[in-house]
Parts: sequence; C-alpha cells; structure tokens
Amino acid sequence: MKKIAVLGSTGSIGTQTLEVVRENSDMQVTALTAGHNIDLLEKQAREFHPRLVALQDEEGAKTLAVRLADTDIQVLSGMDGLMAAAVEETADIVVTAVVGMIGIRPTIAAIEAGKDIALANKETLVTAGHLIMPLAAEKGVRILPVDSEHSAVFQSINGEAGNKIDKILLTASGGPFRGWTREQMKQVRLEDALKHPNWAMGHKITIDSSTMVNKGLEVMEARWLFGVEMDDVQVVIQPQSVIHSMVQFEDGAVIAQLGVPDMKLPIQYALLYPERRTMPGPRLDFWSLSSINFETPDFENFPGLSMAYEAGKKGGTMPTVFNAANEWAVAAFLKRKIGYLEITDIIGEAMAHHRWKENPCLEEILQTEAETYSYIESKY
Repeated sequence: MKKIAVLGSTGSIGTQTLEVVRENSDMQVTALTAGHNIDLLEKQAREFHPRLVALQDEEGAKTLAVRLADTDIQVLSGMDGLMAAAVEETADIVVTAVVGMIGIRPTIAAIEAGKDIALANKETLVTAGHLIMPLAAEKGVRILPVDSEHSAVFQSINGEAGNKIDKILLTASGGPFRGWTREQMKQVRLEDALKHPNWAMGHKITIDSSTMVNKGLEVMEARWLFGVEMDDVQVVIQPQSVIHSMVQFEDGAVIAQLGVPDMKLPIQYALLYPERRTMPGPRLDFWSLSSINFETPDFENFPGLSMAYEAGKKGGTMPTVFNAANEWAVAAFLKRKIGYLEITDIIGEAMAHHRWKENPCLEEILQTEAETYSYIESKY
C-alpha cells in the first residue's frame, strides 16, 4: 500500500493527485492540506479518510473541526498544520502541491523525516535548491518531479546513469500570446491571460505560463534537479504540447518523452516510480497528428524568461527576488490592481534594487522574500 500525504489538495495538482488515488486501490491518503477551501477539503476528508487535515486559515480550521467532529480525523491549522502533514508518520511520499515559497519549510521537514518527495512546488528548488538537493542526498530521499517538463526529462534519462547530458531541451507551448509583441500585449485583460491553449491549470501558473516566467522558473528548477548549469537548459517552443521535453546526450542522441497534455501521467509516474501502470484516458494518435512544430523563444517580448536566466546564473538570493517579485505581481494582476506588462516590469525593478547575497541560509531566503515584498509595496 502506497501511503501519500498531499500538501495543497484542493488545487489543480492536488485534485488530480486524488483522481490518481481513486484509480489505484493500493494507494492510501494519510494527510491533506489546503489554503482556504473548507468545503472541498471537508469533501476530500470524508472520501479519503486521512489521519489529519490542515487549513492555512486558522478560523476556517476551527469551522472544519466542527464539521468533521463525527470523524476521528485530526484538524490542524497554519504552518504547524502544514508541517505536521509533511511529516505524518505513516506516509511514504509527500506530494508538495502548494503554491509559493510556503512550500520550502514543509518540504525540508519531510526530507528530514525520510519521506520521498513528489515535487510540484517549483519555488522550493528555485529559491533553495542549494539546500534541498544536498539534504535529500544526505537523507537518501528521492525527489521525483511532477511538473510535466521535468518528469519528461526524468523519464528521458531513466536508464542512462553515467552518460553525460549535453543539453536539456525544455519545451514550452508559448502560451496564449505566442507571437505577440509587447505593444499588442498592452491591452491584455485577466480573462485573456487565463486562457491557456493546451493545459488546464490554476490561475497563478496559467498567468506565469502566459508571461513565460513559468518556463524561467522551470529552467532554474531543472538546473538543480538534474545537476546541470543554466546554459545547459535550452527552452524550445513546441506549440502543440506533444513533446513534453527532451535530453541531448554528449554523443548527439536526443531522447524525448511524448504524450497528450494530461498532468495525471507525471503525477502517477512520480507516485509509483519506477513502475508504469495502466492509466485511463486518451492516447497520442500519430496518424491524426499532422505536424509537430518548433520555434525559438522570444526573449525580447517575453523578458521574464531572460530575467530568469539572469537570476539563475547569478544564484544566491537573486532567484528568490525573481520569484517573490513575480508572486507579488501576479497576485496584484489577478486582483486587477496592475496591468499585464507590469508583471515583468516589477520583476526587473526588484532585481535591480536587490543587494545580493551569495549563499543564503533558509532564514536569509525568507528574509529576502519579505524584503522584496516590502520594496515593491513601497512603490505600488
């Protein structure tokens, strides 16, 4: 029986993880956490009967505890609840599907408790990869990627141990504004940016995909996951989202992972690795697939991608500034407080203002996040 804790169970990755659990009778949920969605978390708790659940919202947790009083499920709140779920003693693997840097502390706690990590919280490695990867190696913990692109790379290098990676080719759809100029994007509305052409995702990651910031975060994440340099990760626009990513080896051979755009595949692969198991759903039909196209990314009109490379190469606290500024800006855009193009403008301003530190500890990373927020709020 594979026992699973899901951090962020009411979001896009979390709900799809639970769909995978429904389809596999030898999986069991031991802990669930959410931000504020009391109704859905209660429904999930009653269906999957975890040992504990946690809400970020303390008052909401009190309400949930009353609702679940007829069960033996423990109800917790805040960071303490998130940490308790991450180290739940019976769990074999922790799915880190929370959004943002809030995922760092519970991920570290889960690793220290010897839990394998199904990683969907990219901020953890973007901002603290220099802490996370050595700790996982020390504890003998597997970091199994859930992002479709990183899962594709992971699958492509499976069985290639000892062979040198020449280049990781990280694919991107290009988002809803592929081919647009910044002049054309001046009038982009929230509704426009939330219409991803291929994937159904949460609001935050959908906006990040439209600005190409998400791909920049994935480049930084890939650097840590696969032990390569930033320049060894090349972004390739592949509009159909059929090739999820590729790896080029030193002999010139390129191995790719292909499939329909369905997040349940990388989720199930991470949960069951190294086993592959039947999964219901559509299959890639090469007879009806007329073509697969490739394009060069547009760094000029999508500066978030070039700034991500800059931040990743600089390292230290700069990736935290990039990530925190983007989180602030996307939240403001979702509330219609800033314009679309201001998202990347804000990231650039924050990076230019920052006083860089080379090798930050966890507290310095979190302090950098707070300082970045404070700086942006003083200007907007």
